[in-house]
Amino acid sequence: MSTPLTDHSPAMHDSITSDFVAQYRKNGFAILRNALSTTEVTAINEEALRICRDGFGDSPEIRGVSDAEMLRKFLCIHYPHKLSDLALAAMKHPTIVKALEGVIGPNVKAMQSMLFIKSEGKPGQAWHQDEHFIPTRDRSLTAAWIALDDATVENGCLWVLPGSHQRGVLYPDRKQDDPRFDCSTEAFDFPYSDNDAIPVQIPAGAALIFNGYLLHRSLENSGKHGYRRALVNHYMSAESLLPWKKPQGEYFGEYDYRDIVLVAGDDPYAHKGLVDESKAYSRAEKDGGCDR
Repeated sequence: MSTPLTDHSPAMHDSITSDFVAQYRKNGFAILRNALSTTEVTAINEEALRICRDGFGDSPEIRGVSDAEMLRKFLCIHYPHKLSDLALAAMKHPTIVKALEGVIGPNVKAMQSMLFIKSEGKPGQAWHQDEHFIPTRDRSLTAAWIALDDATVENGCLWVLPGSHQRGVLYPDRKQDDPRFDCSTEAFDFPYSDNDAIPVQIPAGAALIFNGYLLHRSLENSGKHGYRRALVNHYMSAESLLPWKKPQGEYFGEYDYRDIVLVAGDDPYAHKGLVDESKAYSRAEKDGGCDR
């Protein structure tokens, strides 16, 4: 097994430098050591509880449960920036945006956020490429995976296959029934093995910036390790159309999903306007069925 990336690894960066960008280009990822301050991390974790209670807690079986019980009911909430000004501010965080300007370019837009809570016993996600789910026209999709707890092998940190983005190939996917993973499909038939994977163990406040073609996965939060919370935002070049969630009756080549947030530079398609279309929801996991 390859050596894990930890907060003592030379792969960690304190600022956006040419080395940071070079590592991203070569390996498909780079790590910012102190993307968020301790105060910012604490505030977002407190906000996560509020989002769970206010956004999803108004039901007889959830009302009145303790904070810990409440958080354990959730694996991941999609689009927290639709529910929280704090999550929206994190999407526009200047440290993260500076990194994005370095690896994407001067004009950057966001289209998705995810708040992972992942308490003990919760599953991970099988091998996948983010661009499989969110297609761009120019391969510019980039994730900012912000650790809100120290991410370790034990609590289900990310694993990456370095360099797997370079071919620019989207591998086929299939349904999987592995209890270690949630209901998402898994990528397969790629020229890498699990032995090539590296666990990305990073401290709370650090951010993994990675390419949309990079193969990555996470395993379950095993044993009694509390939470492995993370805030994950997806970005791309504002110059690219976003052919995502295609409606009926549109030419695919011209379709541009416009529920986006401009975080840097200019939007060449601003004349199209914006829509507020996506709604926050809780991701299904194996426990309770995959069709809910």
